[in-house]
Amino acid sequence: MAQHWQETLPVDQYIVASGGLLHEYDRKVLTFLYQPLIGPACLSLYMTLWAELEENRLWSEPVKHHNLMSIMDMNLKDIFHARQKLEGMGLLKTYVKNGDEGRSFIYELQPPLTPEQFFLDGMLNVYLYRKVGKNQFLRLKRFFSDKSVASKPDYDEVTKAFQDVFLSVPTDALKHNPDSASDLRAEDGNSFIGRTEPSKIQIDPEEFNFDLLLGGLKESLIPKKAFTARVKEAISNLAFLYGIDALKMKNIVLSAVNSENEIDIEELRKAARDWYQFEYQDQLPALLDRVQPAQYKADIDKPKTKEEELIHYFEKTSPRQLLIDISGGAEPSKADLQIIEEVMFKQKLMPGVVNVLVQYVMLKTDMKLAKGYIDKIASHWSRKKISTVNEAMQLAKNEHRQYLDWADGKKAPTSQGKRKPVRKEVLPDWFEKKREGEPEQQTESPDMDPDFEIEKKKLEEELKKFKSGR
Repeated sequence: MAQHWQETLPVDQYIVASGGLLHEYDRKVLTFLYQPLIGPACLSLYMTLWAELEENRLWSEPVKHHNLMSIMDMNLKDIFHARQKLEGMGLLKTYVKNGDEGRSFIYELQPPLTPEQFFLDGMLNVYLYRKVGKNQFLRLKRFFSDKSVASKPDYDEVTKAFQDVFLSVPTDALKHNPDSASDLRAEDGNSFIGRTEPSKIQIDPEEFNFDLLLGGLKESLIPKKAFTARVKEAISNLAFLYGIDALKMKNIVLSAVNSENEIDIEELRKAARDWYQFEYQDQLPALLDRVQPAQYKADIDKPKTKEEELIHYFEKTSPRQLLIDISGGAEPSKADLQIIEEVMFKQKLMPGVVNVLVQYVMLKTDMKLAKGYIDKIASHWSRKKISTVNEAMQLAKNEHRQYLDWADGKKAPTSQGKRKPVRKEVLPDWFEKKREGEPEQQTESPDMDPDFEIEKKKLEEELKKFKSGR
């Protein structure tokens, strides 16, 4: 992934454009429905770009990114990543031109979904529900809805139709008549000012393995013609939303087939949601960065040392994939995934930081993901506001004595008591086993479990594979 300074510089010029007129009501939609998902920095960037547009016009004056940094009181790195989130959410389109005088950007603001589109989206509404909770979600739904005219049955409609009000005359009777169709169109290079249709979030169907799905379904069960473009779009969205692979999707699709051998999209959504809630104890998925966010990554393009290779691996790998790699390709248990999910949600730790935590804890607890132990360290890291892989590694090195006592269920030693001999700990390769000023650790007891030694060697081999980029 390219670094922000390779994509944008403060001296680069930009112009704000609009894909159509933005309405005042859009501010409420962006503030209450989008902001919980994208955060205040993204909302601030959108509103700032919007403010640069002239009233009722579609283009702003050109300005440099340095001005945007000053107005928002944000560095270019944070602005760049906020811009990417707006793009991913369908709220911004970015165009770039490289010229002799440098780069020039066009930021085209896209209108948000209407409240009805948002609450029926099938993805964003699920993420919002998980983010704000049931009570706030229902409150927002009430806020963006009102009584319809149809709810007043005592009234009869008396609206006149067009032909009842107006009379048409032949065109040759008109004094001024357009000479050609070109008189009716906007001039070349221009477009009429209006409102464009907001685009929904759509996961590329190429991301889902439809060949594997269709291979597991017999033509007699579901005809291939049932997989229309709309059905494929729904399947790819649901697969991303709930983390469903092609093999698991087969049974979900089968449950959504109606009597006419067609796939009911609403039934498909319900079946996918029911599957996820059954798997994860009535929980709903949340919108999270799948790997370490770019702004919290180390600027390591080509790792030179073993430690840099491991940092690079932790930053580009999701915690779920880390568990799969450690177990040699086996899927992690539901209990382990739930522990990881709670750490990320409750303690707000970054994915790369969670990777360091998982490796550290498993090495110190005989390959077990002990919930109480991992929660205690995660809470400590959260209070210390650890956000990068390197910070997590350094803190683990500095506090390993304290963490060792937590693992053994002991209180921190007092200055009056004598320190008991410490058994040799299994530590990651990035961990300095002997720090300056510390005594040598005691050797292992002769009756150490031999199975533990075997598991230790296996894990050390796996870690070597991680650092080699596997």
